[in-house]
Amino acid sequence: MTSWNPEELRRIGAADELDIAPARADGTLRRSTMIWVVRVDDDLYVRSYRGPGGAWYRTAQASHEGRIRAGGVERDVFFDEPDYTVRGAVDVAYRTKYARYGDTYVVPMVDDDAAAATFRLTPPGDPGRPAQRKESTGHGRGQGALGRREDVRRLRPRTGALHRRRALR
Repeated sequence: MTSWNPEELRRIGAADELDIAPARADGTLRRSTMIWVVRVDDDLYVRSYRGPGGAWYRTAQASHEGRIRAGGVERDVFFDEPDYTVRGAVDVAYRTKYARYGDTYVVPMVDDDAAAATFRLTPPGDPGRPAQRKESTGHGRGQGALGRREDVRRLRPRTGALHRRRALR
């Protein structure tokens, strides 16, 4: 089974920003958005600064899958809604990691709207993933955002922009 390895957790958790590209209903990836990421124990969390109304969040909420890149790590992930009991720990992680940006940016990340738009990032095959979710249901032609037999949008290494490439797997 696949889950975060310690090096991935360290690198992603230490990164100031993360590129997130949720999958659309047809399995293609939405244009990436740069957001903040925090680590709490062995889990990674992201929030929408704009709360549930954020465009990337709405797309992720619909598909619960996509791709991230941070700290030199690029992975397909699932966006799982965390248990409400982790809110306090995630709030503390945001306040601690991003304190240097001041209240103008940090306070909106720990308010009720942002907290309502929190995802736990889970790699495919993680044994701790909630059982109620399917890993990949497939979308139309091909195998979906986490499949390998369709055109897949990938993050460009330098710009974070997306480009199309034919998956060879």
